[in-house]
Amino acid sequence: MGHLRRRKRVRQKISGTGDRPRLSVFRSSKHIYAQLINDELGVTVAEASTLSAELKENLSNGGNVKAAESVGALIAQKAKQKEIEIVVFDRGGHLYHGRIKALAEAAKAEGLKF
Repeated sequence: MGHLRRRKRVRQKISGTGDRPRLSVFRSSKHIYAQLINDELGVTVAEASTLSAELKENLSNGGNVKAAESVGALIAQKAKQKEIEIVVFDRGGHLYHGRIKALAEAAKAEGLKF
């Protein structure tokens, strides 16, 4: 329940724009999801998850660090296609550790800047 309080507190402080969208991460026990969101317009610019067609066939388990790294790399590639280089990272109230950290580091390695 602590992550819900942190999520609310963090979301009050950060917001995505057209030039710098918010990279929002949602984590469940079986999958991980990432979205680039323009909060000014209220639209999702790009998305990637362990359920994406590009990743689903290559992953045996969607709830581990390897899967999170794949999602991070995929969301960074989709951001590059839309000419987005800088984002605001929204960890969804979760600690910067494990799958959240793996997704963020993989996105950074692909050239996305936080």
